[in-house]
Amino acid sequence: QVQLVESGGGLVQAGGSLRLSCAASGSRFTGSRFSISTLDWYRQGPGKQRELVAAITSGGSTSYADSVKGRFTISRDNAKNTVYLQMNSLKPEDTAVYFCHAPPTITRGSYWGQGTQVTVSA
Repeated sequence: QVQLVESGGGLVQAGGSLRLSCAASGSRFTGSRFSISTLDWYRQGPGKQRELVAAITSGGSTSYADSVKGRFTISRDNAKNTVYLQMNSLKPEDTAVYFCHAPPTITRGSYWGQGTQVTVSA
């Protein structure tokens, strides 16, 4: 059974930083299967729809939502089956539950973590 488990969320004041981690487990999505996969981070604020925040390909190419560009950095460590989201200069509007995600392929469905809460106070 594949699991994606997020960690690193918490309470922080505006202007502060947090680093989120998402670790994959289960033989169906670790090792080479993890390393060849695109990974991304979504977030969902109170009363809002889930939105894509950042993505990283197997080759290390990254993309970001305009709202976080220049403040957030996505990275991955394939040896640890882990994807990270470094969040700097946090704003109250960044408050949300953050989810890691692996998009579906022709051989499997999508994978989602359970989410980790990030709360930024003014």
